[in-house]
Amino acid sequence: MANQTTGLARIIKATGYSLKGLKSAWKSEAAFRQEAIMVVIAIIVAFFLDVQWIERLLLISSVVLIVIVELLNSAIEAVVDRIGTELHELSGKAKDIGSAAVFVSIWLAIFIWAVVIGNHYFVSQL
Repeated sequence: MANQTTGLARIIKATGYSLKGLKSAWKSEAAFRQEAIMVVIAIIVAFFLDVQWIERLLLISSVVLIVIVELLNSAIEAVVDRIGTELHELSGKAKDIGSAAVFVSIWLAIFIWAVVIGNHYFVSQL
């Protein structure tokens, strides 16, 4: 059945569903809580660094991406668990690939932070 809500009402409902999803992730996903706290700390640190606005944007975006990917990974895991709790090769594969996406996003953030900080504080000193 198609959703008949349109316009501003649809946006308001969608926002409510999104906030419900964030609340659910916070309550039930330890990895999400850990990464969300890390993101808040990293954003605060990014504003104290003496970098250009584009570098700050890269720093913040890279850590926010981790939370986005974690939310998607949690959604994949929830769907897989909903389908069935028995071990299945494809279920394990889906969960492993979702986890790998989080892993790659974390390493991307580490790389971006290392390049920005290294370039600004070490390379520019040479």
